Amino acid sequence: MTYDPYPSYQPYPPQQPFPPRPAESPHRHRQPRHSALGHHSDLRILRSAYRWQRRTATLTALGYFLLFLVLSATAPSFMTSTVTDGLPTGLLLALLQLPVTWLAIALYEHTARRYVDPLADRIRRQAAVDAKREEAARR
Repeated sequence: MTYDPYPSYQPYPPQQPFPPRPAESPHRHRQPRHSALGHHSDLRILRSAYRWQRRTATLTALGYFLLFLVLSATAPSFMTSTVTDGLPTGLLLALLQLPVTWLAIALYEHTARRYVDPLADRIRRQAAVDAKREEAARR
């Protein structure tokens, strides 16, 4: 018995060619393969609005914290200088992190109410209409 390093079998079974599509008459309207549920452009707009919302709120909070860390590491003389009697700049900037975080949360909620929620409500309403239309077509 000899060892054949190159076997003669094919790694994949042969593929059958696709059958030709039947010619459609020009007067016949083409039926959609899928329901209209989930209008892609609306979902794309919703995703981009939600993505913008997340990035803005996250970069607001994390950006301020990163600024505080960079100043702490690179400018110790600035961070130890006093703003008022006995209040160093570093402590003031550290205490301002809480209001900046609240600002990020408020920004997130504002953009949600103004941009994201109306888009989501419109998509929900359209999905309900599409579901009713599809159910009526089944009957």
